[in-house]
Amino acid sequence: MKLQVLQDNLGNEMGVYLPMEDWTLIKTNYPDIETVGQDLPQWEKDLIDKRINTIQVNPERLKPIDELFDELNRKI
Repeated sequence: MKLQVLQDNLGNEMGVYLPMEDWTLIKTNYPDIETVGQDLPQWEKDLIDKRINTIQVNPERLKPIDELFDELNRKI
């Protein structure tokens, strides 16, 4: 990958240039790359808030992921 760092007249880094071929490869490997940094939709924020509240009210319901994997392995 041949990146070029773009600088202003004071030498401050302002951006990065990369060839289209490299950008296409990145988009192929990371199809959601263009949405990184966008705000979550309100419904997702509400869902996260609801889950956090549930954990705060009932912290005993929060269990290690290893327990879930163990349970799933038993059912196989």
